[in-house]
Amino acid sequence: MTQPTSHRPTSVWALRAPGLLFAAAIGLASMLLARIPAVESIGMSALPLAIILGIFIGNTFFPRIAGNLGAGLDYSRTMLLRAGIVLFGFRLTFQDILGVGLSGVVIAVLIVASVFLLAIWLGRLLGMDRDLAMLIGSGASICGAAAVMATEPVVKAQAHKVSVAVATVVVFGTIGMFLYPFLRVPFGLDAHAYGVYAGSTIHEVAQVVVAGRAVSQEAANTAVIEKMIRVILLAPFLLTLSAWMRAKSGGTGKSKLVIPWFAILFLCVGAFNSLHLLPKAWVDAILLFDTFLLATAMAALGLRTHAIAIKQAGMRPMLLAGLLFVYLIVGGLAINLGVQALLG
Repeated sequence: MTQPTSHRPTSVWALRAPGLLFAAAIGLASMLLARIPAVESIGMSALPLAIILGIFIGNTFFPRIAGNLGAGLDYSRTMLLRAGIVLFGFRLTFQDILGVGLSGVVIAVLIVASVFLLAIWLGRLLGMDRDLAMLIGSGASICGAAAVMATEPVVKAQAHKVSVAVATVVVFGTIGMFLYPFLRVPFGLDAHAYGVYAGSTIHEVAQVVVAGRAVSQEAANTAVIEKMIRVILLAPFLLTLSAWMRAKSGGTGKSKLVIPWFAILFLCVGAFNSLHLLPKAWVDAILLFDTFLLATAMAALGLRTHAIAIKQAGMRPMLLAGLLFVYLIVGGLAINLGVQALLG
């Protein structure tokens, strides 16, 4: 006899629960590790830590215990990811834009557009997979690991490609975090100009904070505001990418028009947060939960990533990311100085 429809949701969640709990445990562990002062001092946030832990566990003892964890892991890296991106909107307010003015907005738009288009062009020259080049480009141009994860549903990339792209964010974002404070004096940047430069060109939010604080608190505040403008651009970027991919395919095939509703909701949440209707304690709690959701999604992705697939990707992804890193330093500086000269 067929099971009553009313019982089916319970059975679905019972199927998902083991994988969800396993990924959540890794996500929680990554959040706790990220709070260790030594880890925090190098700008390693919970998200990259979660995927690193996931890949390590996924390629050691996990295959022996995987069993019935698949359904929960797949749910974590899809639905929990989208929910996490939506709540990511609580990290920004549109008032942040006022802190850096029109020039800060123009700089962010030019950086995002030029880095992503350069990634596609260089990826083609290097003979790379287009999806992987776009994932690396999104991570370098917008907001690191979170942007890579948000781009994945649009390009429908395989798990190992997402992991490779996140790895490039970890490597070059970390290098940039330590390198940038030494560039301020040779480049002739005051605290404000340095903050805009760092915020517009460094990969991860945590890395931006560390690079800014190494100079001054003023530089850190400006850097984070500029970084948040890049985060705001995530939604229009995803919508534009989806339309572009459909146009490239002639409106058929894999690249059908995908409306990333989670990106639109992300903007709506940002708009709501701009009204400051919720107490700060509530927003802080939401952000903590959001980090947990994203870390859980990252952990699930790592568990689904096989080391052999990363090895097969070769050195070209790192070469592409390295070239983009050089462009962010040199081209990013040129964009910053040029826009500031024109707009002040």
